[in-house]
Amino acid sequence: MRLVLYNIRYATGRRIARAWMDILRRTDDHFKTITDFISELKPDIVGLVEADGGSFRMRHRHQAQQMALAIGFPHHTFGVKYKASGLLRHFPVFSKQGNALLTKGGIQRERFHYFKHGFKRLVIELELEKATLFLVHLSLRRNVRRHQLLRLQQLVADASKPCIVAGDFNALMGPDELKGFLEATGMNKANSDNAPTYPSWNPSHVLDFVCYSPKLKLNAFTLPKVTLSDHLPLVCDFEDLSA
Repeated sequence: MRLVLYNIRYATGRRIARAWMDILRRTDDHFKTITDFISELKPDIVGLVEADGGSFRMRHRHQAQQMALAIGFPHHTFGVKYKASGLLRHFPVFSKQGNALLTKGGIQRERFHYFKHGFKRLVIELELEKATLFLVHLSLRRNVRRHQLLRLQQLVADASKPCIVAGDFNALMGPDELKGFLEATGMNKANSDNAPTYPSWNPSHVLDFVCYSPKLKLNAFTLPKVTLSDHLPLVCDFEDLSA
């Protein structure tokens, strides 16, 4: 079963200068390019970090829904990443910014958790037949990430099945930031060599991770060198989780 994790930056591209102006850019054409690329990878599960839920940038079309239709996936789930009762839920564009999981099938349950700390708070949980998936986008602030990792550690401990935790961890101080989380959960990193994932045009930081329980078998890991976003995608081949 192939899992693709990709921070697609709302399909705004990989601009280096004046990145703040991307909030005003139309993204539907570039999103199609990203969708075509992901389709060519032939995934079974897709985790999208920084997906647009239908703002004017996408001409009010939902990126997770559009991608699911394009690649023939019957299931997708999306959540806005900001505090459920926060002001950003009422702002244009921000109210449509979130994360998404797309699957070919086998979903038994979905839940949305929100960290108590941080600007970006969403954790999407999907339970499959043999594993539970968590998709995250952690804070840019180190002290907040610590709190978020502790909560994530508890979510993994509460799961009744082996887990996969994937997302943009924003580990700006290096992959050792995950050391306590990995030791506490017993999980492994798919990117065991800590190959950098950001920025895509000259990778120097390991920000994106796929972590998995030791009961799951990772058959292959690749890091395609593409610059469709400012992050590189992670491609992980696991033993079939739905059989």
